[in-house]
Amino acid sequence: MYGKQLRLKRIFPGTRRLFSVPLDHSVSMGPIDGLEDLPALVTELEAAGLDLVVVTKGAVRHLAPVLRPSTLLGVHVSASTSLGGAPNRKVLVGSAAEAVGLGADLLSVQVNFGVPEEGEMLRDLGVAVDQCAALGLPLMCMTYVKKPNGGTPEEIRHACRAAADTGADIVKTSYPGSLEEYRRLVRTTPVPLLLGGGNRLDEDGAFLSLVRETVDAGAAGICIGRNLFQRKPVGAFARQVAGLLHGEAPRGS
Repeated sequence: MYGKQLRLKRIFPGTRRLFSVPLDHSVSMGPIDGLEDLPALVTELEAAGLDLVVVTKGAVRHLAPVLRPSTLLGVHVSASTSLGGAPNRKVLVGSAAEAVGLGADLLSVQVNFGVPEEGEMLRDLGVAVDQCAALGLPLMCMTYVKKPNGGTPEEIRHACRAAADTGADIVKTSYPGSLEEYRRLVRTTPVPLLLGGGNRLDEDGAFLSLVRETVDAGAAGICIGRNLFQRKPVGAFARQVAGLLHGEAPRGS
């Protein structure tokens, strides 16, 4: 009964924003740049201030030896590959019980809205929500609108509210286009909202501005992968991100 409450308190302690990094890309995209050595990457991110890492269930065996006791673990159980004919159709390849057995602090599921298979993914989300409820495990929904423009602010709000009202405890989604829309998105999503990475931002300053907007908009933190781990050296940049999210750096830095 209290398991989910206690785990969510550990994930979101006080006013500190969550610094989370998803490293699940190898199933959908293959061994892309930056993911050649997961243990080394996670060790560097932990030293910089990482709070939560989200990986596939198979990757946990490689990370278990290096994860610090304070590092939170998310296990992502939605999958598709770019080799198939429907890469936006995610299917469940794991369960909440498997994630708990691996030591997870949360389960991660993805729903892509605006595609023909949306209903199937919502059904899978409902299945995962029920599994997590039985085990007291928080569920994060990676929530994306798969349209050419990435979704209008209204469509992103709709998708996030749908994910939350289907039972997700945490919602990760795309940037809605402006600070004003970001604040509105936070207000209309009744669970903690995390910002995903979206399109590649070449300028470090542009990325850090998004992190500052995350704080200003009242979001719960970030869950950003390629926009972060493909920057070299990742450790120095990740320390700046952690400082902003954890309130340890001047706002103008």
